[in-house]
Amino acid sequence: MIKRSRVLVLLVLVGLVVITHLGAAGSQESPENQTPNEADKSQRIILATTTSTENSGLLAYLLPEFTDDSGYQVDIIAAGTGAALKLGEDGDVDVVLVHARDQEESFIEAGYGVHRKDVMHNDFIILGPEDDPAGVAAAETAAEALEKIAASGSNFVSRGDNSGTHFKEQSLWQSAGTEPAGRWYKEAGQGMGAVITMSDDLRAYTLADRGSYIAMQDKLELQILFEGDPLLYNPYGIISVNPDRHGHINYQGAMALVNWFTEEKAQQLIANFKKGGEQLFHPDALPKVQ
Repeated sequence: MIKRSRVLVLLVLVGLVVITHLGAAGSQESPENQTPNEADKSQRIILATTTSTENSGLLAYLLPEFTDDSGYQVDIIAAGTGAALKLGEDGDVDVVLVHARDQEESFIEAGYGVHRKDVMHNDFIILGPEDDPAGVAAAETAAEALEKIAASGSNFVSRGDNSGTHFKEQSLWQSAGTEPAGRWYKEAGQGMGAVITMSDDLRAYTLADRGSYIAMQDKLELQILFEGDPLLYNPYGIISVNPDRHGHINYQGAMALVNWFTEEKAQQLIANFKKGGEQLFHPDALPKVQ
């Protein structure tokens, strides 16, 4: 396992820490048996999450409220779901917020995570150029939409990064009975925002989460060409890393974040988070919050 201190240095050097919320609300006194630096670490949480929650601006909107309420500072590593869960497996983060339920359940069953809670959902959409050369808009299912793209040889940009979006895309190709390959199928190995931008530049199709698209749509020519298939449902869950597996993690801080995300204040904030009047995510922890 990579040493936690080494990971923190790498986060800064490589630029993986996307947002750092500094300055806890109120001054914190150091316990007698801790140095000031040790006390500071106890008030710091490392969250691994998806590029969609970062690209949309959701976490920049939510986490200052969490810091004000709790005093904890949160450092974010934005990556694909697969990479985020791997960081949890290795004990390099305290908590994960991701969107690939099968992988989340495997993470918990293997003993790496505890106390998963539903947070919110949105949905996946298929984007493409307005002239829609593959005829995706005429499809009745998401699988049929992908079949049309493959049959036409139209450019398709895949995340190709073991993210939640990539896992969903792979399952849709499987449902379509198609193994994508050829010059038309481009694996970017990039986050959601970069893939949407690349698809826009290439006038290509892509699978995206609705929140990321809404946050970027004013700068895009891409259109939503297919939506509404139940298979495109996109739930997000938050999970603490298991302290029995990695005793050095900030479990108290992780559970503070898990619980805060699923309480009424955060759920209402999620419901209120909009771009251009459109709601990006729908809260799931409290049914009465709409």
